[in-house]
Amino acid sequence: MSKQSRRREALLYHAKPKPGKIQVVPTKKYATQRDLSLAYSPGVAEPCLEIAKDVKNVYKYTAKGNLVAVISNGTAVLGLGNIGPEASKPVMEGKGLLFKIFADIDVFDIEVNTENIDEFVATVKNIAPTFGGINLEDIKAPEAFEIERRLKNELDIPVMHDDQHGTAIISAAALLNALEITKKKIKDVSIVISGAGAAAVSCTRLYKAFGAKAENIVMLDSTGVIRKDREGLSEEKAEFATARKIDTLAQAMKKADVFVGLSVANIVTPPMLKSMAKNPIVFAMANPDPEIEYELAVKTRDDIIMATGRSDHPNQVNNVLGFPFIFRGALDVRATKINEAMKMAAVKALANLAKQPVPEQVNIAYGETKLNFGKDYIIPKPFDPRLIAAVPPAVAKAAMDSGVATEPISDWEKYEDDLYNRMGSDNKIVRLLINRAKTNPKRIVFAEADHLDVLKAAQIVQEEGIGKPILLGRKDVIHELMEQIDYEAEVEIIDPKSDENLEKLNAYAELFWKSRRRSGITLYSAQRLMRERNYFAAMMLNVGDADTMISGYSRSYPSVVRPVLETIGRFEGVNKVATTNLMLTKRGPLFLSDTSINIDPTAKELAKIAQMTNYTMKMFGLEPVIAMISYGNFGSSKDPHATKVREAVELLHKSNPDMILDGELQTDFALNPEMLRQKFPFSKLAGKKVNALIFPNLDSANSNYKLLKELNNVESIGPIMLGMRKPVHILQLGASVEEIVNMAAVSVVDAQQKEKRERELAKAKK
Repeated sequence: MSKQSRRREALLYHAKPKPGKIQVVPTKKYATQRDLSLAYSPGVAEPCLEIAKDVKNVYKYTAKGNLVAVISNGTAVLGLGNIGPEASKPVMEGKGLLFKIFADIDVFDIEVNTENIDEFVATVKNIAPTFGGINLEDIKAPEAFEIERRLKNELDIPVMHDDQHGTAIISAAALLNALEITKKKIKDVSIVISGAGAAAVSCTRLYKAFGAKAENIVMLDSTGVIRKDREGLSEEKAEFATARKIDTLAQAMKKADVFVGLSVANIVTPPMLKSMAKNPIVFAMANPDPEIEYELAVKTRDDIIMATGRSDHPNQVNNVLGFPFIFRGALDVRATKINEAMKMAAVKALANLAKQPVPEQVNIAYGETKLNFGKDYIIPKPFDPRLIAAVPPAVAKAAMDSGVATEPISDWEKYEDDLYNRMGSDNKIVRLLINRAKTNPKRIVFAEADHLDVLKAAQIVQEEGIGKPILLGRKDVIHELMEQIDYEAEVEIIDPKSDENLEKLNAYAELFWKSRRRSGITLYSAQRLMRERNYFAAMMLNVGDADTMISGYSRSYPSVVRPVLETIGRFEGVNKVATTNLMLTKRGPLFLSDTSINIDPTAKELAKIAQMTNYTMKMFGLEPVIAMISYGNFGSSKDPHATKVREAVELLHKSNPDMILDGELQTDFALNPEMLRQKFPFSKLAGKKVNALIFPNLDSANSNYKLLKELNNVESIGPIMLGMRKPVHILQLGASVEEIVNMAAVSVVDAQQKEKRERELAKAKK
């Protein structure tokens, strides 16, 4: 993507459809006059009086307990420097977004127009009654040290400067595990710290808390090694000054066991790396370009354990592994501060999580056969769903043990369940899906690329590395649209109606004719059909000129389904294809089947739809829990519409006893675990969270899918085709750019899965 295109896209993202990235959403009913009289006057007086009696009641009656302030004066923003409070607001809103999606913590971002320490501290203290915690952000050193120290001492709520402590906590977890792998002890290792800012100081202090010796540490700033005999050292730099008579990074690196970079790009050279001790540990965390490039480092030393701040290399030191979960644990016990014990507990929890068996969902997301604790996996991945239940409890326990928790937790099992339930509204599955697609991008035919939204989606797919687009349509129209959106990357463009593709068209036509000549297709009609984009695109898949296909943006669903069925056909053993829609609901991902194709499936067909849905859900890394939906519950109706669902369940219980599936069930019972447990404790679904609904006919499935989408503004991915021999996916008419991108990612993952299945079948035949 060109710099201009990236700039325009970024500005558009932040400006449309509403400026900014966060908003306030009511949590109580407000439809009636009674509701409003309780929300405000006169009803609001009652909680006010209760809080006046006992200020602790503010946690009982207001949002304070789950509200964090992200506060900055804009003096040290990202790599942008001192850009002022207003210019820092997009970053602070972004931090608020991360708090919400990773730990369900609400945020108000506060931008303070002062660089004076006293004024800043006074401002934060004056607004602190609103909040359950304070996250200081992007404040320049050395002022940041003093601001955090004073606020921690003068406030009775958790305060943390993430720039200081976030990197420290994540890198400390990585360091402990790297040392374990190399069989080195932290008290013995020689550590070089490149950088002397807030993050570097905090990292070094935390390493010392875990046993690193001051005499084994060398810290450097922009002028070289920080030595005791240097004049004019700040208090923080003096704390880490060395007595060694060395001046340069090259000298410091000789025989060093650990290098921690929090400075600038490309300052570490291969000779420096070669001079380090055996099994060196190198954390090059400058962003976006590390102190030494990952590829160069691992090429130079095959015994290295390497971490960076980048997501495209192993062992990403990412602050999002820390701050949302640390504040979550602190808020949940109403801690009065975030102390060293809590930070160290977070370090240990992260380090320990990396040693546990990795869920298949995470392996799938990162395109790994099996992530295992080792030199390329020393810290958890940001998409690991276990983080929410690993770090907050550790932090909460440390707060209790160190005496700063005012509301201790007693039922830890319930607390863990509550933490998982908090994440039901998160759309992590989309990020997992796209991340997995990026691990092995495939060639995607966009059959309607001469439509602006389809072309925009193809551009995003290409620029983000999700797939490799092949654009079908009128070349002149596509080129004109590409100019409009600054689509400058090289991409294959094919117009099936143009004679310049005649040789390929005739070859496709002959193959199609041979496969369909006993079904009324002549060679002439085959040649005519190949000029239609959906037939042409489908044949590209058949002969291996493409890996997957997206169509349906401008045409009705049946008109697209027919060409792909005639051309590609169904997977072996599948009599009828079907579709499922992945709905990203507040309770978590929910699959609905069959939403687009089968009008009134039989019991056997329903059973097959359930099997295909089960398989597709596993492709997403989910454990399927499937309810077969009807208007009755477990035999309450003898009508054929209900009995066919019952028959489908009986078939599946016999043929697939390991599937977590039951029915027939009404939708409310299926989605309410407590109701289901009370009324039908014998069900295979009792006590489980259903994440897939198989409907008895197209009317009910399609209506429910569209009702959810429109009434509750639920994002949908689909319809996802089930049972096709090749990965073909058909959009809903007029799909949005985002929906097309998501479907492209689905198609790539589907292609990856089908490719894997073909390899396994070929291997089995041998």
